[in-house]
Amino acid sequence: MPNRTMAQRGDTLACAEGILETAGMSPVMRKLASQIQLAAATDASVFVVGESGAGKELVARAIHAASDRKDQPFVAVNCGAISGSLAHAELFGHEKGSFTGAVTQSAGYFESASGGTLFLDEVTEMPPDMQVHFLRVLETGTYQRVGGSDLLRANARIICASNRDPAASVADGRLRQDFLHRLLVIPLRVPPLREREADAVILAQRFLDALNERHQTRKVFSRRMLDAMARYDWPGNVRELRNAVQRAYILADAELNLELAARPRAPARRKCATASSACRWARRWETRSANSSWPRWPTMPATSAWRPNRWA
Repeated sequence: MPNRTMAQRGDTLACAEGILETAGMSPVMRKLASQIQLAAATDASVFVVGESGAGKELVARAIHAASDRKDQPFVAVNCGAISGSLAHAELFGHEKGSFTGAVTQSAGYFESASGGTLFLDEVTEMPPDMQVHFLRVLETGTYQRVGGSDLLRANARIICASNRDPAASVADGRLRQDFLHRLLVIPLRVPPLREREADAVILAQRFLDALNERHQTRKVFSRRMLDAMARYDWPGNVRELRNAVQRAYILADAELNLELAARPRAPARRKCATASSACRWARRWETRSANSSWPRWPTMPATSAWRPNRWA
């Protein structure tokens, strides 16, 4: 199944574990690292919200790496790329001959993640029929392969992520309300890079250190590039930053000096460029939990029928 990736890539794991290294980082990232550690100590479902490129999957991998399941599989699923007609087979697997083209028995996402973590990326894009099947498994803890009769037990920790407003997705009919209730136990928000003060320069240095170690080089940033990175708004967030460092590294002989398009840094309270509603909604978790390690349930917009009790 092409949408599945395993946590066996050294670079990705290093970046995920680096989220917990908060020396010199902004207060909001130190708070996020604390929340990740608390989430890792449980098996509760986690819902991560943030802009594209902000590092939602890295947060999920950091939770997995800090948990008791760290030696078991981490399976990432792109929910928007799952075929609606094959959703059941991809999720639960299938027996040989269960449908045209099923020439062998195949494990599904749940079975592949057994004992580990199942990460549902862009969960608001999951087909509605798949949400129904998924909800049933979350409620009963068991499932069957397509064409099979044996009950298999689900033993995977669920972490999901979205750059959309979950409440708006419920109101639009894209996401089932009862499905969201099951998923949204521990809410986490990954702040965009523009809200993280000097974090861009610190992260850039980490990316450069990793490249130098891998290729046995000693390249450094020029003062001009360091100043430009500190001023830049980073609309593509950490993903854009990583790509910029790699591009500058490839082009440089000894000193990295990449030109960055002039983009004045926006005020810290600026609305998110993408998924602004989701970010405003998620920001309430931080605002309402200023004196607590955990975010609290947000007050949902009037357009949503979802009215959970505030989670403390």
